[in-house]
Amino acid sequence: MPPQFSGLLGTVYRRGNLSFTRDGNSLLSPVGNRISLFDLKNNKCETLPLATRLNIVCMGLSPDGSLAILVDEEGAALLVSLIGKCVIHHFYFHKPVHSVSFSPDGKKFVVTKDNLAYLYHAPGKKREFNAFVLDKTYYGPYDETTCIDWTDDSKCFAVGSKDMSTWVFGAERWANLIYYSLGGHKDVIVACFFEENSLDLYTISQDAALCVWQCDTELDGLKPMPPKDAAKVKKAAEDDEELLEEPKGEEIHGKADPSEQETRNKVKYSRVAKYFFNKEGDFNNLTAAAYHKKTHLLVTGFASGVFHLHELPDFNLIHSLSISDQRIASISINCTGDWIAFGCSGLGQLLVWEWQSESYVLKQQGHFNSMVSLAYSPDGQYIVTGGEDGKVKVWNTSSSFCFVTFTEHNSGVTAVTFTSTGYVILSASLDGTVRAFDLHRYRNFRTFTSPRPSQFSCLAVDSSGEIVAAGSQDSFEIFIWSMQSGRLLDVLAGHEGPISSLSFNPMKCVLASASWDKTVKLWDMLDSWRTKETLIMNSDVLVVAFRPDGKELAVAALNGQITFWDHENAVQTGSIEGRHDLQMGRKELDKITAKQAAKGKSFTTLCYSADGQSILAGGLSKFVCIYNVKEQILMKKFEISCNYSLDAMEEYLDRRKMTEFGSMALIDEGGGGDEGVAIPLPGVKRGDMSYRHFKPEIRVTCVRFCPTGRSWAATTTEGLLLYSLDSGLIFDPFELDIDVTPSNIHKTLSQKEYTMAIVMAFKLNEKKLIQEVIEAVPSSEVDVVCSSLPDLYVEKLLEFLASAFETSCHLEFYLIWAQKLLMLHGQKLKTKSVKLLPVIQFLQKSIQRHFEDVSKLCEWNIYNIKYALAISQQRGMKRPAEETPGDEEELDSDSDYLM
Repeated sequence: MPPQFSGLLGTVYRRGNLSFTRDGNSLLSPVGNRISLFDLKNNKCETLPLATRLNIVCMGLSPDGSLAILVDEEGAALLVSLIGKCVIHHFYFHKPVHSVSFSPDGKKFVVTKDNLAYLYHAPGKKREFNAFVLDKTYYGPYDETTCIDWTDDSKCFAVGSKDMSTWVFGAERWANLIYYSLGGHKDVIVACFFEENSLDLYTISQDAALCVWQCDTELDGLKPMPPKDAAKVKKAAEDDEELLEEPKGEEIHGKADPSEQETRNKVKYSRVAKYFFNKEGDFNNLTAAAYHKKTHLLVTGFASGVFHLHELPDFNLIHSLSISDQRIASISINCTGDWIAFGCSGLGQLLVWEWQSESYVLKQQGHFNSMVSLAYSPDGQYIVTGGEDGKVKVWNTSSSFCFVTFTEHNSGVTAVTFTSTGYVILSASLDGTVRAFDLHRYRNFRTFTSPRPSQFSCLAVDSSGEIVAAGSQDSFEIFIWSMQSGRLLDVLAGHEGPISSLSFNPMKCVLASASWDKTVKLWDMLDSWRTKETLIMNSDVLVVAFRPDGKELAVAALNGQITFWDHENAVQTGSIEGRHDLQMGRKELDKITAKQAAKGKSFTTLCYSADGQSILAGGLSKFVCIYNVKEQILMKKFEISCNYSLDAMEEYLDRRKMTEFGSMALIDEGGGGDEGVAIPLPGVKRGDMSYRHFKPEIRVTCVRFCPTGRSWAATTTEGLLLYSLDSGLIFDPFELDIDVTPSNIHKTLSQKEYTMAIVMAFKLNEKKLIQEVIEAVPSSEVDVVCSSLPDLYVEKLLEFLASAFETSCHLEFYLIWAQKLLMLHGQKLKTKSVKLLPVIQFLQKSIQRHFEDVSKLCEWNIYNIKYALAISQQRGMKRPAEETPGDEEELDSDSDYLM
């Protein structure tokens, strides 16, 4: 049962528009070529198990919240069900799309690309051969379109353009409104919004100007076109279709001659006001805007990271705040108008602001440079990551949120690790320091430095948490410190090249160090740190890792080989040739052949599984390989990304991009973007002259197995990827017998033979059936059943209890089971401690999470009771009787289950 992709951490927003769900409690955020769903009420994050081919640039959400349209950089679209979390339909728009918007009634949606607007019939509830049926094509703007907004009754929509005009189009052919063009601006239109139940319009341009347009006609005043005129239009459209190769729907041209237009009885707009945001000149370009029609709240974001809240139509400033020093790329308001979401693509920030209380609902930011290292906490609840931006972040694996960020390092972080207690994090950096952080008080309580400044490239801590070791890449030395005193204990010299990796033996006081000098040295800390053994390799050593039981050492070298050593006897026990499994992709600017490039392939990170039977390996490739150590064969290869916006994804170079002058990739097409240099007129330049468009290269910098054995994580160019064992319906029986059937299990259960029923349920190995049998056992019989359970099934029951704690509401019942099993079989389980460690840690993680939740609830209840007592005393009411000692003992016995 291989692990499945379960989540993307470390990146919360890249580019594109944010969207709140229908209930306003969840937020959809595009993260590269994936979509993350942030549940703001329950404080959880989920990444949908689907991906586009390139980065997502725009997203449209249906009014009922069941469908979403995701469009990537080249115009390839996915129709996604947000209920089933699956792809329903693929469609290709052939050109980049600027925006997508569903009509409020959910029957149509508009897509803008180039200078055109396309009106499609929205996919219905029934099955269709083609989910995207074109209804009308609208011509009007002379430059690229930028934004869309609909009227509340879905009769009309407005489209903003880079030619500084806004066009109002009828979704149907109205007699008094086919199209209307609005000017009045001196820069690109960023957003346009209709007033509630009205044709009145607000338009906002990039130079921070707001125009208020009043319409002389109400929505009810729109008249349907007479049947004769409609028939003429339809016939003309049919004649056009005959000349075309494929039908393109009805076309509406907004560039007709004035002589053909009848101005009488037509809808007319007049500009009633024009406002400017930056009167003082403190703010530069306006980059994003959102409007809530019911509360008349306008939110605008600027390139300087400032946002404004205004009340329309009077343009009263409610609030102004700076949330970042980067441009605000997207703004969204939820249905109630309480929460405002901001996305900053420069630093990868995502914020949700409650404007009435002036507080953050959500404030998340990933590493804005590559993530380099990660480590799991001993109970698997937390993951710590270190990045090239010098930050150390701690993530909660159950909620997928970062809850603390340490910024003390002045340069890139190269390695991070937890101590055995799980409350101390250590990080090594190129700034020449190793820092220890306390997870109780969230502070840097120790800083370890070397006598001479050194750049630390790797880090290790022993199983007791007392000895800290870091390897230098410039002085070729290993520095040893005491955690308690912070003093430098020793400097280990002997390597003749940069230290690439360090690893402590989990069971003994032995440190393994790898270096580019083609050796692995073993140092004995109990024997004055003398070199115990030196292992000679055929190539530069990149990484070393001990097996969890400490009896085997894995070494990955530059030649692509993974070798396994019995370090006690200095004997090689096996090797894996992994070069061909890595399958490094071709970069766009590669100047060497694929055959020559293959010689440089190697694994740069290794990690044993929790049981020590498998090893996980990754490197400069989009693949992560998992090998069976005993058989030395490839078990599975995980493709961590299908995002072709990243470099080195292609297996072969595209000859169509090659010219006589070189690759087309050398042409910087991204220079004229929002962040780049804009040259609207000769001699006029503005923007960042140093901005360059580049494609990050796909790579895996670190892989780690969770101590519970249920998941593994990898830091990649895309972010922190989590893979966990799929808990779907997979039939995986254990010692199955012909008499073991669901009906026989229910029959045994009805006869109150509980032990036999549990054994039979585990043989069939269906989770729902096991749960049904265990929950049918009376709590008074749990002691008897546990004592008579065979040893083999005790391990399986413990594993089931650990997973049941995650979802079940019968907390006390399962705590009784766990307590009785551990009390009765504790001694036997202790003899298999190494094998059972992942299961016990998984159980501990589940109980610890419930303990934290219940203890918070208890503290809140105690506070409320004390408050009620204080109020009653103030009012002169009689104080309730004191609790009897018996009651206190009863409360203490209940809390023992949680401890």
